Amino acid sequence: MSFRKYLVLAAIVLFGSFGDICLSYAMKQVGPQSATDLPHIIGLVFTPWVALGTLLLIGFFASYMSALSWADLTYVLPATGMGYVLLALMARFLLHEQVSMTRWIGILLVSVGVAVVTRGPALTPARPEAEDGD
Repeated sequence: MSFRKYLVLAAIVLFGSFGDICLSYAMKQVGPQSATDLPHIIGLVFTPWVALGTLLLIGFFASYMSALSWADLTYVLPATGMGYVLLALMARFLLHEQVSMTRWIGILLVSVGVAVVTRGPALTPARPEAEDGD
């Protein structure tokens, strides 16, 4: 896999993690919201942290689409699973959330799964066309 493809996977992890952190931070500042108060929810989109989080998640989405153009979904999604580690660390140290031992063990298991998946090919080899009569 080329360096550019690793950069795309890194962009997915970074944009997704930082976007989620920005949204979480913003919503902790605003407090509980009701989905029935649609005008207020729409107004929140224009607050600085929500807007930044949204822009980062658009970057995530663009990077994700790029990765899916050259690799299988079953490779891209697990390969970007390292975002769980980054997200947990950022939530712990930036948002001061408590991360239980059970969650850390879950993150470790996901990371082991990511390591296993990334050892295989990024793209499933094309199957030869079936011969007539098959």
